[in-house]
Amino acid sequence: MDNIEIKQIFEKYSRMRAIVIGDAMIDTYMWGKVDRISPEAPVPIVSITKRENRLGGAANVLLNLQALGATPILFSVIGNDEKGKIFKKLLEKRKLSSEGILFDSQRITTVKSRIISKGQHIARVDEENVDYIKSDMEQTLIAAIKKLIDKKLIDVIIFVDYDKGVITPTLFKEINNLAQQKGIPTTVDPKKRNFQSYKNVSLFKPNFNEFVDGTGVQLKKGDIELLKKTALEFKQKQNFKLIFITLSELGVFISNGEKEQYFPAVIRYIADVSGAGDTVISVASLALAAGLKPKIIALISNLAGGLVCEKLGVVPIDKKQLIREMLLQKI
Repeated sequence: MDNIEIKQIFEKYSRMRAIVIGDAMIDTYMWGKVDRISPEAPVPIVSITKRENRLGGAANVLLNLQALGATPILFSVIGNDEKGKIFKKLLEKRKLSSEGILFDSQRITTVKSRIISKGQHIARVDEENVDYIKSDMEQTLIAAIKKLIDKKLIDVIIFVDYDKGVITPTLFKEINNLAQQKGIPTTVDPKKRNFQSYKNVSLFKPNFNEFVDGTGVQLKKGDIELLKKTALEFKQKQNFKLIFITLSELGVFISNGEKEQYFPAVIRYIADVSGAGDTVISVASLALAAGLKPKIIALISNLAGGLVCEKLGVVPIDKKQLIREMLLQKI
């Protein structure tokens, strides 16, 4: 693609409205110095010098879509607690809508706290509730999503599943059925619990480990031929239009059932893989909605995922950097 074609793609993105449904969370970062080992146990003592809260999980997909130029809205359930208030303020700070956020006093807001020293993760502490949301909250969330779909023109619906309980099988089925009726493409970034429940979607994007866990098929990461065979069988069984599997340092695999394509990763410095999957599903979803071919969807998504891995912590894609790389890599 040349500069004009790439510009046209991002102009399409700027006119798109996307719904994101899934597990929202806060990513907390604590930077500090390690000067000594604890006398109580053989563990480092980290003196915290800086603390920062960022939007994480499904909310990071929201940030990526916004960075690419689209208008996203997130539907999720968080705790009616102090962290929930912080989450809402983070949305407001980024000029993102909170109309799809429901507060549940019986749940806690998911928080992933990362402790970092000298550019290295020392530890991560998770605070979370992984039970499915209650049926009354489920129905309230479904009704809110349906209301927006009926009211606004939606270009794509993205299910971002972190196994924290917001996406129930009932919620997915009802919203996906409505999307099919209205001709709205749906994409899924899955986890193990709901893996087999996702059917009849436009694009299904697990990473390699998720695919192995979800299908129960024992695969070696470098065995591309067996991966192709297994992916095609699962795609046909679940009735996906596209299956798109990320293979981290080995690249990506995509298939529409007629043509299978494998693309190796672009070699680059990896600082942190956190959030790369969020970037990939964001880029792939908009590219799909824009009508791009599977090969281009895979190449742009693969490139974008690699770019965010160069940065420490969970960060959205830099659109200008992505455009420069697309020209440089001659996508």
